[in-house]
Amino acid sequence: MIKEKLSAILSSIPSEVTLVAVSKTKPIDRIEEAYESGQLDFGENKVQEMVDKAAVLPKNIRWHMIGHLQRNKVKYIAPFVSLIHSVDSPRLLNEIEKQGKKNDRVIDCLLQVRIAQEETKFGLTFKDCDALLKQFDCSNIRIRGLMGMASFTANQDQIEEEFRSLQQYYDQHHSEQQWDILSLGMSGDYPLALACGSNMIRVGSSIFGARN
Repeated sequence: MIKEKLSAILSSIPSEVTLVAVSKTKPIDRIEEAYESGQLDFGENKVQEMVDKAAVLPKNIRWHMIGHLQRNKVKYIAPFVSLIHSVDSPRLLNEIEKQGKKNDRVIDCLLQVRIAQEETKFGLTFKDCDALLKQFDCSNIRIRGLMGMASFTANQDQIEEEFRSLQQYYDQHHSEQQWDILSLGMSGDYPLALACGSNMIRVGSSIFGARN
């Protein structure tokens, strides 16, 4: 079943788009089923769950931290995380840099921008991003691009407007910053995200079924 769902999504998206299978709360055997179908990119939103899964699953899996990340938890994922989507403060960036140095690796990151009109969402403002990029001077971090989450609403015009705002900011800066990732879109809105320039989508329920 998972294989069929993965195939359906992959056949519907351009080949240059990366599909991150959101495996949070999903048991090991479901992740193994997706892995055996060829899926290598998996997204988790809790550090302990990611650490536990990475310890028992194949080492060539690319783990994406897609949830809010506390500074004191960075050290646990720094040795192996493939991409941190949720950098939302200079202090978090400094901690990732510190842990990157300790582990002798360059950690790929995305800046999370708050495009949603919801106070509960984390993320930097565009002004915050400008300030952070001006002072960014890290040798153990590579900022690969931007991540955003739209408001939880049925209003497609609003979602598109939010996605477009991030696309425009990305388009203005990606050449000078050498960015190559715009992470937008989840199970319910990824077709719209793709139309707005996203090249990385985070899909859970459309692969694994509804949340537990």
